[in-house]
Amino acid sequence: MRSLIKTGLLVLTLAALPFVAQAGTLEGVAIGAGTGAVVAGPPGAVVGGVIGGVVGGPNIVRRGHRHCWINRYGNRRCSY
Repeated sequence: MRSLIKTGLLVLTLAALPFVAQAGTLEGVAIGAGTGAVVAGPPGAVVGGVIGGVVGGPNIVRRGHRHCWINRYGNRRCSY
């Protein structure tokens, strides 16, 4: 029974990864819940998820296009 629950949670986590990569709040929830689960088990996962949702997470998704060039002094410059 436990292995079925663990497998289900793993599948749910892998299915939710595309959604997590799109929003800062969901990233914070995932990071907080994972850290809380490692430190304090299931209650820590819940508390970590709530705190991660409130604080938010890093913005790992880049929106936009990077344009780079070399200026007249030979330095590489980029704009986003």
